[in-house]
Amino acid sequence: MISHALKGFALALAFSLTGCGYNTLQTTDEQVKSAWSEVLNQYQRRADLVPNLVETVKAFAAQEREVFTRVTEARARVGSIQATPELVENAEAFAKFQAAQAELSGALSRLLVVAENYPQLKSVANFRDLQAQLEGTENRIAVARNRYIKAVQDYNVTVRSFPSNLTAIAFGYKTKPNFTVENERAIQTAPKVDFGTKGK
Repeated sequence: MISHALKGFALALAFSLTGCGYNTLQTTDEQVKSAWSEVLNQYQRRADLVPNLVETVKAFAAQEREVFTRVTEARARVGSIQATPELVENAEAFAKFQAAQAELSGALSRLLVVAENYPQLKSVANFRDLQAQLEGTENRIAVARNRYIKAVQDYNVTVRSFPSNLTAIAFGYKTKPNFTVENERAIQTAPKVDFGTKGK
């Protein structure tokens, strides 16, 4: 009873104030959803490159089984997470998503280090194409992630600022989780894909 009364009071108070923030909450929430969709799109693009990249490197470095296994397992973990729009509402699920993506980034980095030991790969057109696509995708991921971070920041400020925080309480809007600083350090740097210095 008390909680309903408090919500009713908060709602009445929010609407009695000029600029209750409802429209801003709607706008910023949609911006977060749009930015999140683009993050997922770019991560999926990277995941789609992995099988071809692994197979191309494997043709030259078949003995590096442990590295190939780690990349494949990391990609499988990324694929097992239901990356729905609701994921950004759940801090624990979001953290698992971040951890899986960071694991795939690390596994790809190890794969590319292995590839550096096989300089003849740089003469393979398929590998050069995959290298360029991965490089471009990592850049797109960084841009998409940064846009998402900004969108969540704007949304969270609206949710926490007066008087829009009263509207947020009344309508059940809560702050959304964002990429952590630790995670940003781990995944901010794209895997190194320069093979030009080996074997010369």
